[in-house]
Amino acid sequence: MSSTPRLSLYFCYRYSSSQPLSTPLLSLSPTPSPTISPVPRTSPTPPRTSSTSPLDPKQLTAFESLNIPTLKNPCDHHHPSSSKKPPTTVVTCDTGSPFRLVTSLSFTNCSSDLSISSTALKALSPSLTSLSFHNCPSLSAPPHLPDSLHSFSAVSSFPRLSGLSLARLVNLTDITVSSVPVSTSGLFVILGNMHDIVSLTISHANLSGNIPKSFHSNLTFIDLSDNLIKGPIPTSITLLSSLKALNLSSNLISGEIPDSIGSRKLNV
Repeated sequence: MSSTPRLSLYFCYRYSSSQPLSTPLLSLSPTPSPTISPVPRTSPTPPRTSSTSPLDPKQLTAFESLNIPTLKNPCDHHHPSSSKKPPTTVVTCDTGSPFRLVTSLSFTNCSSDLSISSTALKALSPSLTSLSFHNCPSLSAPPHLPDSLHSFSAVSSFPRLSGLSLARLVNLTDITVSSVPVSTSGLFVILGNMHDIVSLTISHANLSGNIPKSFHSNLTFIDLSDNLIKGPIPTSITLLSSLKALNLSSNLISGEIPDSIGSRKLNV
């Protein structure tokens, strides 16, 4: 017998006394946002196979242009410095022959020497499918990110991200943007063409506007906490049959929680 999916739901509304909610909701007092983790990807990870093939020469040139200390073959290596909180770059490549191709880049505690150009990223695509930045606040965001990406993460990185730049990532299955201001006229501008998106986190990003009236149906995780999103919760959110977690805390949302959300088993 199949069991009903459980949905974790978090609400913590900021509101103005001059515009009271039509119905009291779960919490009206300032409350720290609960921390919830994205639902783990269910697709199997292929086993990593060692390869002695060198990196594709064109990609090696692009990689060197990022001002990262490189080895003859940078694949599957960490590249730390010797400072207290060392900048770390993790490079993952495929096992192709005669040349390997970069599939994933991860930057942590970025140094001031690092420069991410759109030209270098373009040379790394279409093989580059995962790109992440953590604690790189002074790093300038490249104006164009490769549309080959399936996963993109920026946490406490970049002075600002453009919503239009994110919108071009039409092949994403998961996106995490947290503690990075995002300039956009609305969330739908970013999500409109992301038909494969499964996990969505854009939190503490000064995101404004309303919650979109519709979402792509394969979403399992939504975290839009700590933003300036306003308006009611659309009933269409209840049509997301695969949704397991929804975090809308610390926004300017008004109105009632749709009754149909209560018809599902919730962890509130």
